Amino acid sequence: MHYIDTMATVKWTMRAAKQLARLPKHDQMAVSKGVDGLENWPACYNVKALVGRNDFRLRVGRYRVIFTVSTSQVPVVVRIEEVKKRDEHTYQ
Repeated sequence: MHYIDTMATVKWTMRAAKQLARLPKHDQMAVSKGVDGLENWPACYNVKALVGRNDFRLRVGRYRVIFTVSTSQVPVVVRIEEVKKRDEHTYQ
């Protein structure tokens, strides 16, 4: 029996990394922990596909992590695009 590694690779854009760095330390840790769970794609919690778009969102408390998934590569690549506080401008 062969074991196939199903772990996804998580990559951060420069923009998302800067947004994460601006958060308070305890929120940075919570978001990072939530993003670590994306390595188990597609078996992830608090994730929804965004309507009318080709990306997803991860809910971590009052923050939303916007990301894309490339399944054409092996391993699957999850690319973190943005980290935003949930408000009326989050998905624009």
